Amino acid sequence: MVRGLAALSVLLVPLAGPGSAHAAETLPLAEAVANLPSAAESRDGYDRSAFRHWTRGDDLSDGCNTRNEVLLAEAIEPPEVGSGCRLTGGRWWSYYDSQWVTSASDLDIDHMVPLAEAWDSGAFAWSSARREAYANDQGSEVSLVAVSARSNRSKADQDPAEWLPPTGDVHCRYVVEWVDTKLRWGLSADTRELAALNEEAAGCTGWSVTYEPAA
Repeated sequence: MVRGLAALSVLLVPLAGPGSAHAAETLPLAEAVANLPSAAESRDGYDRSAFRHWTRGDDLSDGCNTRNEVLLAEAIEPPEVGSGCRLTGGRWWSYYDSQWVTSASDLDIDHMVPLAEAWDSGAFAWSSARREAYANDQGSEVSLVAVSARSNRSKADQDPAEWLPPTGDVHCRYVVEWVDTKLRWGLSADTRELAALNEEAAGCTGWSVTYEPAA
């Protein structure tokens, strides 16, 4: 299945990551939000370099790093792959702002839960290897998403209490993917974030979260 077409499905099913030993679980969105641990957040000690990325990617034979592997997976029209995994042509759908993008250089790979937010929510206590695994997570279709650079930079490191995609009709999808990622990695949410997620979930009848805990 082409990852860029995931918006067509209400039920988002992550792919099993390498070495994964945990069964996937499906929950109604409101119940999934209720399963998020509640905790205060702190950014003390955060440094983006604590999350090493982009690494060589999942396919060590293709010469592409994680960024380019995500671009290839999410392309609606595949780009040509040149020497050193240089991508030319292709077409992508940036679902945050409902824009077609026709150049890989105009796309960012967004961490659904930004690195700083992950740090605040529990990653501060992880090993460097686990933070690297998080920053390059291709074991779930929703952890990393190709979107327009403009929309990604508008989001920055904000949680759903502070930012939601400008395209209103994708809010349910976005919240599902946010909650999925937090549950997958055992990350917490603070009071304002939980309130925002619950408010959105109340209007997302029929939406479910299917997640597989990261190994």
